[in-house]
Amino acid sequence: MFNVLKTQGRARRGVFTCAHGGQVQTPVFMNVGTQGAIKGGVSAYDLKEVGCQIELSNTYHLHLRPGDRLIRQLGGLHKFMRWDGPILTDSGGFQVFSLASFRKIKEEGVYFSSHIDGQKIFMGPEESMQIQSNLGSDVAMAFDECVENPAAYDYAKASCERTFRWLERCKAEHDRLNSLPDTVNPRQMLFGINQGATYPDLRAWHMREIAKLDCDGYAIGGLAVGEPTQVMYDTIDVVEPFMPREKPRYLMGVGTPSNIIEGVARGIDFFDCVMPSRNGRHGKLFTWEGTVNILNEKHAAADAPISESCGCPVCRQFSRAYLRHLFKADEVLALRLAVLHNLYFYNELTARIRQALDEGTFDSFRSQYSGMLEDRA
Repeated sequence: MFNVLKTQGRARRGVFTCAHGGQVQTPVFMNVGTQGAIKGGVSAYDLKEVGCQIELSNTYHLHLRPGDRLIRQLGGLHKFMRWDGPILTDSGGFQVFSLASFRKIKEEGVYFSSHIDGQKIFMGPEESMQIQSNLGSDVAMAFDECVENPAAYDYAKASCERTFRWLERCKAEHDRLNSLPDTVNPRQMLFGINQGATYPDLRAWHMREIAKLDCDGYAIGGLAVGEPTQVMYDTIDVVEPFMPREKPRYLMGVGTPSNIIEGVARGIDFFDCVMPSRNGRHGKLFTWEGTVNILNEKHAAADAPISESCGCPVCRQFSRAYLRHLFKADEVLALRLAVLHNLYFYNELTARIRQALDEGTFDSFRSQYSGMLEDRA
């Protein structure tokens, strides 16, 4: 399932194998298609062109609309969105706690109101596993509680303990569903999620405990939610020694190009973030020379591409002036082109990280780019 090919310090170069799409080269950035599509008019076919290896969709959103049972009826999420590569589905826990207008947390799960129409809904570990089984993703994420940051210590501790008990239930239900003869994807894997707010002792305790459950992979959740960047890095440093070496490691919802480089340096294999698509839709573009705000007046007559060093389909064909014009004219094409460029950049970023690890030059790559990619071009 997962093989670490080589290391440089704590950074890991690996290969991940799952039911769809063959082998995934890691470190990898997962392209976020929350509702079965990348926001900005990007389809599954486009993902191939920009180098995507894994697509990520969300349990909560697809359960509410169009419904996981409908997707199952239509052959599962891969067939529904016409993507033949690996899919990871988030459990819905973060959305329940961040989007739901009302929620009540109990041992059995969470009662909440849909952010779409106010409908009363219940989701617990078993329900999350059932929804993700209906979707047929390659990796299902465990149902966890995402506490607010900052969180009181006593509440974070109780939440950690409950999330551990929920993971035990997730694993039992996941095993049961995979054994059924009509399961959409009987080879679906389950990743556990580490929580504990920003308390080192809770993070370490929780990681040690969930590692005993022998999940297929492990994620660090509850970060990149407003805490200082150094606190996020310090938390990874606390958790990483207790993460199984032979299992893939996923840092959820992270982040900037520099965050990804620094995460790799700390032993992380998988990343996802809405930043490339969200920033792209607002005219913020990532390049190897730094970030570009295409809305700036200085680009109004620029005949050059977004980046001369970029080989994406947008930079090969269009000028900065044209892209800026599309934004100013409120053309939908502006969003599509900007998102395609940013996704290409993020996928190329992890490809170049892998190359640096292959060649034993990751330290110099990190030194050159980690800071520079935060600058404005």
